Amino acid sequence: MAARPITEAEKQTFWNDGVVCLRDMFDAAWITRMQTAVDDAVAHPGPMSLQLGQGLEGKFHGDSFVWTWQDDFRAFVFDSPAAEIAQQVLGAKERVTLFFDTLLVKQPASQAPTPWHHDQPYWPVDGDQVCTVWTPFDPAPVAAGAVEYLVGSHRWGKRFQPKSFTGDNRYGDLLEPLPDIEAERDDHEFVTYEIEPGDCIVHHGLTLHNAPGNSTDQPRRALATRFCGDDVTYRPEGSFQPLIREPDLESGAPLECDLFPRVWPKPVSV
Repeated sequence: MAARPITEAEKQTFWNDGVVCLRDMFDAAWITRMQTAVDDAVAHPGPMSLQLGQGLEGKFHGDSFVWTWQDDFRAFVFDSPAAEIAQQVLGAKERVTLFFDTLLVKQPASQAPTPWHHDQPYWPVDGDQVCTVWTPFDPAPVAAGAVEYLVGSHRWGKRFQPKSFTGDNRYGDLLEPLPDIEAERDDHEFVTYEIEPGDCIVHHGLTLHNAPGNSTDQPRRALATRFCGDDVTYRPEGSFQPLIREPDLESGAPLECDLFPRVWPKPVSV
């Protein structure tokens, strides 16, 4: 269970703004456990690990589908408050499924930024009940890489060309290019949350966001866990997201299978 209830005002903020900060949702035991698990996952990377921000000073370690091979990450998916948080914020009535998890570790003095992007155009999913629960296991002030969000961008009705975090053009130019958000700052509203371990941020799959590098002398260890609700279906056509394996799903099917397991209501056995 979450450490505290989520308020109706917080749920409404998510749907209005595309992002909400939830304070004090995970207890100290989960934070300590996941700090150790993250360090182990970085030391023994999985088959989808990447070094991001190549050519820049410092290290930015990324990995995906970590839950499929690391027991503590699997426990986080099924047993931590994360799935319940997603269910309450999304308002899902029938099911919440895990799409995948992404480990993002900006080591001390990493100059690698997270470029402006929104998540859903990368992914083989269709639907509105799509969110990321972004959970830090270290303090995340702006200097350490706190994420910045463009308020309301999830309701623009746009899907912009995905950006590669490795700096190349691996995704091509099939969608509308992302506007120059930095040049348009006066036209938009932005929000940045400086958060502590135990807090989390939930953002919609279409909310634009970015983050600076980590200029501190401490790591910024964070896990982005992607969840989908009742209306989400599998749509591989035009997807950019590499998966750890192909799911046993037809296009248009509800997003639920062994690769995308149901995490709420919690299965009888996992």
